[in-house]
Parts: sequence; structure tokens; C-alpha cells
Amino acid sequence: MSKYKLVMLRHGEGAWNIENRFCSWVDQKLSHDGLREAKECGKKLKSLGFEFDLVFTSILSRSIQTAWLVMRELDQEWVPVQSSWRLNERHYGALIGLNRAELALNHGEEQVKIWRRSYDVSPPPINVNHPYYQEIHTDRRYTTCDIPKEKLPKSESLKQVLERLLPYWNEVIVPEIRNGKRVLISAHGNSTRALLKHLEGISDSDIVNISLPTGVPVLLELDENLHPIKPHEFLGDQEAIRAAIKKVEDQGKVKPNDK
Repeated sequence: MSKYKLVMLRHGEGAWNIENRFCSWVDQKLSHDGLREAKECGKKLKSLGFEFDLVFTSILSRSIQTAWLVMRELDQEWVPVQSSWRLNERHYGALIGLNRAELALNHGEEQVKIWRRSYDVSPPPINVNHPYYQEIHTDRRYTTCDIPKEKLPKSESLKQVLERLLPYWNEVIVPEIRNGKRVLISAHGNSTRALLKHLEGISDSDIVNISLPTGVPVLLELDENLHPIKPHEFLGDQEAIRAAIKKVEDQGKVKPNDK
């Protein structure tokens, strides 16, 4: 029997998810479907009887907006929310704003899969000439971080995401869980993948094949040492979830009409 239950989710669909572009640290709101996904996520958690004492998000709007909508559906809007850059999406560097399928056409599907899914390969870093550099790196939210703004990443591998996430997990989230707080983490595809890798001991090679659909809650049941007692579980219609995972995996492939 589990001692703790941890619920994590990737935010609902954003505008750039529709356009199949690397969004990363560009701040995007949820799309119409993303709003629906977040609400449905809240309804599913409510139907299963979940109650939360604390919510953690990144400092990106799509993560925060998803948490708000989930908690509203749960009638738990009053629950405290804490936000940290350490739960942000992976910084995709020079790839930010680019279309995944077009990249696959130009560089090959395998290279795009390495950039998107590998554990220790970082994309080329963003520089001051990048069209989204100023939008990201002059954003006031990054003056609130626990490290100087100039030391924030300009590109990250999944390994580096885990390295910047772990201090927050160990020093902030874990003590709350051990104190009996029921925690929801509303984050991003890669920050959630990184945490799953850490908690479930997923190998560097196997993490490549882990994809998370938008707006689907992921349940981890943990023992007293915060070790999973069984594999993570997607909550919801399993056939629909499988289709959503395939959609994520296909984002990095060349469109059939482009081949």
C-alpha cells in the first residue's frame, strides 16, 4: 500500500503545440483545446476523489493557467500555489520557435528525436540574434529566480533539466510530501519526464521513449522512502491517452505530404 500519492501533469495544449513549434521558455497561453484539456483534467481528478493541499507550477503562464483551471474544477481554488523557474520547460536554445516537422525534413527524424528526447544532448544555445532572445531573457519574471539572470540556461539537455529541478524537488517539494501534504505538480513535458526519470529510475536510453500528452494527470504512488510501488499511471480514457501519446511522438516526424 502506498504512503504518498503524487499527481503530476503536463500543461494543456498551447498555441505553439498546435503549430508544432518548440515553445520552451517563450510564454504562451493555453489554446481553446488546452483550456478544455485542463478543465477535463480537473473533472477527472474530482471524479476520482482527489484533494490537494499544495500546488507547484513553473513560472510560465501555460503551467499556471492549467493549475488554476484544474483547481477550479476541483472546487479547491483556495489551495496555495508555489511557482518556480526550476519547473520550467526545457530550454531548447536555438530551436525555439522552429517547426519540428520542418526540422525533421531538413535534418532527419533521428536528429530531431535526439534533440527532443535524448537525455544528455543539448540543442545549439540561443544567442542575442535569435528572434525570441529578448522576449525570453529580458522578461521580468526571470529577475525573481534564485540564481542571477545571467546564469540561467541558454540551452538544456534533459539531464540539465533534472540537475536544476532536483534542488527544488529535494529542498521544497519533498519536505511538504513527507509532512503529509497532498501535492499536485502542474509543469511541462520535459520537467515532468525528468522527475519521472529520477523517481522511477528510468535509464538514460529508455527515457527517450517516454512521451507525455498534454492535460493528462499522471499518478505516482510512493512508499515511505518516496520510491514508486508501481509504474506511473495515466488517469483517464486509456485509448484516448494512447492516441494523444502517439500524436506527441509524431510531432518530430516529416509530414507524409512532405516526403
